[in-house]
Amino acid sequence: MSDFAGKTIIITGAGKGIGRACVELFTERGAQIVAISRSQADLDDLAGKFGATAISVDLADTAAARAAMKKAGLADALINCAGTNVLESVIDMTEAGYEKVLGINLRAALICAQEFARARIANGGGGTIVNVTSIAGHRGFVDHVAYAASKAGLEGATRVMAKELGAYGIRVNAVAPTITMTELAAKAWSEPSKRDPMLIRHPMKRFAEVDDVARSIAMLVSEDAPIISGAVLPVDGGFLSV
Repeated sequence: MSDFAGKTIIITGAGKGIGRACVELFTERGAQIVAISRSQADLDDLAGKFGATAISVDLADTAAARAAMKKAGLADALINCAGTNVLESVIDMTEAGYEKVLGINLRAALICAQEFARARIANGGGGTIVNVTSIAGHRGFVDHVAYAASKAGLEGATRVMAKELGAYGIRVNAVAPTITMTELAAKAWSEPSKRDPMLIRHPMKRFAEVDDVARSIAMLVSEDAPIISGAVLPVDGGFLSV
């Protein structure tokens, strides 16, 4: 088990799903968490249960996102979990849907990474960033055009960041989860006619749990991955291998 005692980790999208699982896991392993979320109720819960430092912000607001990262201060790691989706086809895609999805999934992640890197460089370098992407950036899923573009874009940006920030000792990686059983996903994929054709494409015959993804992120953040940078790690039960 990796030890994060004495480490400070910023987690965006910390209120629910993978972000919340990361808060719990890293806290258990000794880290101090700076939790960033839009929901004050979720942040209050994280502060009460895990002692997280809570910052409430809508990351779609670029100025507010920068201010939130400055408030978060210097940290050892940044985990970009914040994400959203608007289900629209190529034909029906709206400007509002595109702006919402790309604004949170890509632009906000880049802003948070930029501010994290600037703070690290000013302090002498080091640290690590993990971006949460998706298998949707690798395979085509109906009604996911903006979402797929945002996640594929974040993977491309991950590689550029790894190249540019490596000289400062900052490692940058991404995880690409399959369908992950958050509360919303469990409801969305409960219907057998929808679930079964997707599940059969997974050699391990199951979707991911939020803790599966959090543990993979912890590995990339840890000292067990000292020279891993620019990687996109599928957390998908073998989906992309088929």
